[in-house]
Amino acid sequence: MSEVKESWQPLSVDEVQGIFSPIPIQWWIAGGWALDLYLDRITREHDDIDVVILRTQHLLLQKYLSSDWEGFIAFKGKLSPWNKDEELDSHFDNLWFKKKGKSSWAFQVMILDSENDYWIYKRNGTIRRKLTDIDLKTSEGVPYIKPEIQLLYKGGSSLIREKDILDLKNILPTLDDESREWLIDSLTIQYPNGHPWIERLNAYIESSQNIKLE
Repeated sequence: MSEVKESWQPLSVDEVQGIFSPIPIQWWIAGGWALDLYLDRITREHDDIDVVILRTQHLLLQKYLSSDWEGFIAFKGKLSPWNKDEELDSHFDNLWFKKKGKSSWAFQVMILDSENDYWIYKRNGTIRRKLTDIDLKTSEGVPYIKPEIQLLYKGGSSLIREKDILDLKNILPTLDDESREWLIDSLTIQYPNGHPWIERLNAYIESSQNIKLE
């Protein structure tokens, strides 16, 4: 097992689509790229590119990638090789991939848990959503995680970064009322004693309502 070294030459969205589309699994672009696909514009630089898949399909993913790509399990700041046919339990949900013979990382795969056709939010299992209601697609057919769900992952993290705050600022005006309310409700479940993003979301809704009344 080795320390995580962040030497990245991330693939483009088109390159990821070219790799994942032939694989018979469900997959979605996640992270900051998912939000930029939703906005249909690039809002900031992206140091990496994230793809999410279902845990039930991670060995199938390995089967299709193993000829060209090396996968490593990222856990607690360490990387270890993802061995052939190694089934990953719920502790492990973060995989890094690089082209065989290369030293730079190309893409990251996050594993989602699911149950009875529902996506389960790992940080609080009471937050769930139908798998048919977690994604959108670009005009080119690239699937990506819905913005309110991606913002939950960002806001629900123990470490909120400057880029996460920028992402919230860019996305917030574009969300419909239902998506905003879902994000507020989900953050409230995870943080019943309050969270800065809950306050920001509520303040935005209140200011929007005041503008409509004027």
